Amino acid sequence: MSGTITEMPQATFEPRNLQFGVDGGVPKYWVDGRKSVTTFFNNLSIFFPAGERFFIASVRAHQAHVKGARLHKEVRAFCAQEGIHSREHDRYNEMLERQGYPVAELEQRVEKLLARVTRRLPKRMQLAATAALEHFTALLAHALLKEAEKDTNIFDRAHPTMAALWKWHAAEESEHKCVAYDVYLAAGGYYGERVAVMAFATIVFWAKVFEHQAYMMKSDDTLYSPSEWAKLGWGLFGNPGTLRKILPLYFLYYKPSFHPRDLDCSAAIAQWKREFESSPEYQAA
Repeated sequence: MSGTITEMPQATFEPRNLQFGVDGGVPKYWVDGRKSVTTFFNNLSIFFPAGERFFIASVRAHQAHVKGARLHKEVRAFCAQEGIHSREHDRYNEMLERQGYPVAELEQRVEKLLARVTRRLPKRMQLAATAALEHFTALLAHALLKEAEKDTNIFDRAHPTMAALWKWHAAEESEHKCVAYDVYLAAGGYYGERVAVMAFATIVFWAKVFEHQAYMMKSDDTLYSPSEWAKLGWGLFGNPGTLRKILPLYFLYYKPSFHPRDLDCSAAIAQWKREFESSPEYQAA
């Protein structure tokens, strides 16, 4: 049954129309020269353009259920932020194509997968998938921004343009992390459906991430390198352990009382905003 949610007080957010300098000068292995770790972030970028467009479409398809001026405003800002993210990751992926990665082939795989989802799943289940995948992006954002609060983090020795791009994306994902979920609730979404879709989305998404990682590492001639896989595993689960840190937070989604606002990243976003106001990378963008 569809209904209207109670809108919770939260900070407003606005799109930031930035354009990062990925056209030249970014080294191929921009995370401190580390091949497999750089490839992991590049791999994620390939999912974003089509994924962000799918998110926008699934939220817009349920605008009739959106009640209240605040949520209407947040839906518009969400769509604007995601649209700019899609554009910037398109440009990022063009850089990867020039570096010799099979980006067009992998993007086509993502497009075909999402086209099947669009054809076969009811509209509200597509929105449930969006809410689930937005939880993944919020978790990654949470980890990256929390790391950035510390003296050392994964981007400390990364190329400044790429570090700025990823932190900007993380901050905005954290800002709008409630929107798709709130629209899903307003459209009558319920616990059993959302956790079933999350379980399915988890399997499919991480299977595709691993598949794409293998394709990308094959292009780097590192697919059969035990040391590169060990470095990737250490980076993601050892130190800084980005995925290890967010694994417990992933399971919050399965609580009946879960809401994305449970992931409090307000202090880290405030710190990023101070960086945004002073960083030459953001001023150049």
